[in-house]
Amino acid sequence: MIPPSSHLAANLDDPHNVRRWLQTYHPKQLALLNNFEISLRLGRFSTRGCDGTDSGSSAQQQQQQASSSSKYQYGKERRVITTRTVELLRSIIGSTRWGTAAQLLTLLRGLGNELHAAGGYREPAIGNMVRRIMYAVRDEADRAPVMATSTSTTTTTENAHKMEVLTEQLASTNLRATRALSLSSVLWAHPQHITMKHSRQPSGSVDYSDRMLALTDSSDSTGAGGGSGGGDLSLGADTSASTHYYACYPPHYYNRRDDLRQSVMEAIQEIMSELEDLHKNINEQAVQHIHAGEIILTYALSKTVELFLKAAAAKKRKFQVIVCEGSPHFGGHAMAKSLAGAGIDTTVIHDAATFAIMARVNKVLLPAHAVLANGGLIAPSGCNMVALAAKQNSVPVVTVAGMFKLCPMYPHEGQDTLNDLISPSSVIDYSLLGDPVLSEVEFVNPVHDYIPPQLIDLYVTNIGGFQPSYIYRLLAEYYHSDDWDVFE
Repeated sequence: MIPPSSHLAANLDDPHNVRRWLQTYHPKQLALLNNFEISLRLGRFSTRGCDGTDSGSSAQQQQQQASSSSKYQYGKERRVITTRTVELLRSIIGSTRWGTAAQLLTLLRGLGNELHAAGGYREPAIGNMVRRIMYAVRDEADRAPVMATSTSTTTTTENAHKMEVLTEQLASTNLRATRALSLSSVLWAHPQHITMKHSRQPSGSVDYSDRMLALTDSSDSTGAGGGSGGGDLSLGADTSASTHYYACYPPHYYNRRDDLRQSVMEAIQEIMSELEDLHKNINEQAVQHIHAGEIILTYALSKTVELFLKAAAAKKRKFQVIVCEGSPHFGGHAMAKSLAGAGIDTTVIHDAATFAIMARVNKVLLPAHAVLANGGLIAPSGCNMVALAAKQNSVPVVTVAGMFKLCPMYPHEGQDTLNDLISPSSVIDYSLLGDPVLSEVEFVNPVHDYIPPQLIDLYVTNIGGFQPSYIYRLLAEYYHSDDWDVFE
């Protein structure tokens, strides 16, 4: 049964309607989303341990954690945030009533927008996981484009013929719109590359996505779970004037497949397994990059770099580590203490002494906040200084990062790319601002640095080592090009 007209606005035809759709048909999943967004805004994930357990569970600790949520948490375990994101998406996808790949992609777009607005822009790995699941959905939908739930061969043939006609019409419309032919217009003339923006249709008109959804078998209107229809996602019944979201997918994305849900859930489980084995796969490569007698320089606190160095030490490799303290957060102090506890010869230096000590260094290991599409690196503030000193002294710079940090974004904003400015209280005591000289000084306290790919020699990831020039190829293997800027 088709949902009443009063609920048509809450159907899953627009990513901006996802919250309303969840509130109407899946309130439990909406509660999970709200709790996740609240934890994301308050920074609660940053206080969790490496195994995913809360480092403090008392009410007093939680209250202190909430009160200090505005303070930047340096050296946090970001894999926990990524894992929790995938678990949330798996829970929502597995328990909501969507029927086609197009509807699932719309749901994921809406969830990605929600998480991005809740603070996911500060944690690019959240958007990366949503994009990667969207890529898995597209991959599963493309594997069997002719499968449908209808048992009538005649109906399937007729629907396929109608889809071909609509595809040809859309292609011809796009070609007419691009009269000035060029190489770009020819390449982007295929229907799967056409993206139509928000538009207001005249009364009685039906957009392309609605026409595609109307091609599904009439039995689909009973819903995936029976005849109640309360949470059914069937569209195409409303042709009145309204603002629609247009996302043009290939025709077979609008076919219902009984095995699509299971295939997508298996793909999500593979992502979960990859995150669980992340440090293990990275640490197995430690002996290939750290040799006996070397002097390794690293910056501030990074869990991935710390485990990488400890893995090399566990293989009986004797080397020295120089840790820059990472002012003003001084994460290098905790880093040095942890490495010294593992029996590694460790020395802490001021950040200003980096250039002076670089001539004695054999290799630089840098942490990563995000790896950009051009092979550039977003790293903790101060790492650009280290990379420049290494370049001047011809010291190789190696970055250790998981593939979940691979971000399909170009550094069009330079040092402002994926950056954030926090309170200068860690740089200057507010009580000193009464001085007439200091009162005229503008204090800037950025969280991250952008390091161009020319300063990076190698990326060590959980799937192997790659040069910065190869990063663009990895993007094609992990994300679909149509989803790169979907949350921007």
